[in-house]
Amino acid sequence: MPTDQPFVSSVTWSDAINNSGFWSSLAQTVLPPYVNTCRWFAGKARPQTGFAIQTVHVVPLSDGDVAYLLILEASYANGLPEQYLLPLSFVSDRASRTLPFRLADVPEKGRIGDATLGGRVGTLIDAIYDERFRQALFGGIQQNQTIAQANGQLTFHRGNGLDNDDRLHSQVLPVDSSNSAMTFGDKYFLKLYRKLFSETNPEVDMVAFLTDESSFDNIPAFGGSIVWKQGSTDVTLGMMQRMVSNDRDSWAQTGDYLNDFLYAVPQRIFSIREDVFEKVELLARRTGEMHCALYKPIRDGIPSNPDFAPESFTPEYRDFLIQRFEDLLERRYTLLIDNYTKLDPQAQRLAWVFMEAREMIETFIADFRTRSIDSMRIRIHGDYHLGQVLAVKNENNEDDFIIIDFEGEPESSISERKIKHSPLKDVAGMIRSYHYAVSAKLFNSAETEELDPDHLQRVSDRWFYLIRDTFLNAYFDVFGTPHPLFRNNNETNFLLLIYLLEKAVYELGYEISYRPSWVKIPLKGIIDVIREIEKIRLSDSDGPSDVPMLQTGLLQKN
Repeated sequence: MPTDQPFVSSVTWSDAINNSGFWSSLAQTVLPPYVNTCRWFAGKARPQTGFAIQTVHVVPLSDGDVAYLLILEASYANGLPEQYLLPLSFVSDRASRTLPFRLADVPEKGRIGDATLGGRVGTLIDAIYDERFRQALFGGIQQNQTIAQANGQLTFHRGNGLDNDDRLHSQVLPVDSSNSAMTFGDKYFLKLYRKLFSETNPEVDMVAFLTDESSFDNIPAFGGSIVWKQGSTDVTLGMMQRMVSNDRDSWAQTGDYLNDFLYAVPQRIFSIREDVFEKVELLARRTGEMHCALYKPIRDGIPSNPDFAPESFTPEYRDFLIQRFEDLLERRYTLLIDNYTKLDPQAQRLAWVFMEAREMIETFIADFRTRSIDSMRIRIHGDYHLGQVLAVKNENNEDDFIIIDFEGEPESSISERKIKHSPLKDVAGMIRSYHYAVSAKLFNSAETEELDPDHLQRVSDRWFYLIRDTFLNAYFDVFGTPHPLFRNNNETNFLLLIYLLEKAVYELGYEISYRPSWVKIPLKGIIDVIREIEKIRLSDSDGPSDVPMLQTGLLQKN
């Protein structure tokens, strides 16, 4: 959204690159009110102390003009500064008639402000809305360009998913998100990363690896990347992929095939169509194939790609996971106690069981530190759920799935997103997603609002357990037994519980804060895991006998 007052400078647009005063003035006047309206800026709610333009890159345009890529630093009263990418273009009133796009078509959210630069009147816009800029990015990737800059260089890397295309019409997708997306023809999708980190984005690493070094085809193929190279540091600015035609993601598809189940519940009929199981099995196989593609064993002592070489469950990894989980558990218990009175009676009963089982959970986590584990860890998707899978038709017009969005957990640092885990962490994410799908449908629909919540819980459990077991059976069939990723059933069950518990406890915080009526969903997931933990404990002759048993009697109504 433009500012009320135009930005005025005697510096011309083309000469601005070498004028630090120009950029300092821009960062203090025009940019703060604009950036705070942008969906991609994550610092709106934080007390800000100012903005500064740390680096400016030049992108030559086809008509001799230039656009700039600004590395914008936002500083806060508390915490570390953050860096954001802001592409900038200047459209003068005089030149607007000859441009390959109309200024009138630039939406308000793309207009930064009116400006007079070196006597020329015009408008500063987010350059993603400038057709010349979009074509410059596409051409740079297609030609593997390197553009020297005052601070490092911009490197455009072409991937195997890019064809030798002529100029393709481009447009900006209207969806607001934490990144910006552009399309080229009906073939390519270019994502610009707005929030930047001082290392390569894990999504680019993952998609490039799967495209270039495996035969796994169920992702949008890697078309290329844009990287700012500065000494030994690579900062990922964007990634291009092949476009995928789809009607919906798997969350929406699952919701659709839950409708028949939902309508039958008030009639006390339990019904699941056979094609539901077929889709679950197919998704499980694609998940397993993805993990097989990410498993690149070391040959003759030399990894083909060290970043993707499998690793063991080292003490360092166990310490990392335990510390993160213990911190998470402490925060969730505190949050649950503080908000207990806001919960409905069913959620309160589940909460009591969770709180009473704290010692059992802590003993289980402590066991993870010393338990013998021979299974291996690899790079994984990291934020895997039904919303990250697109339902598509393959080249034979058969139902299939495409897996997307390999950026990893949004709240984790870039380094943490690259940590290798058991692929069971992804499996746990998908299992929790299926649990959410059926629970959200049954507990939040007009068709079931008059039914007893405990009856709904039993019905949703039956559906979920069938789907969960179907998924797991089909998933493990992909690998065969034994496999270095899953040495034996005992290890597999133990590790799956670790990741399921971590995921459900993580979910609990969001639901308490934003959707108290949904708190029962992660709480029920936690209770399911605790029941399995107790089975392990009872079957372990060396297990501690002084840890209290699960207080399932608390789940009963008074």
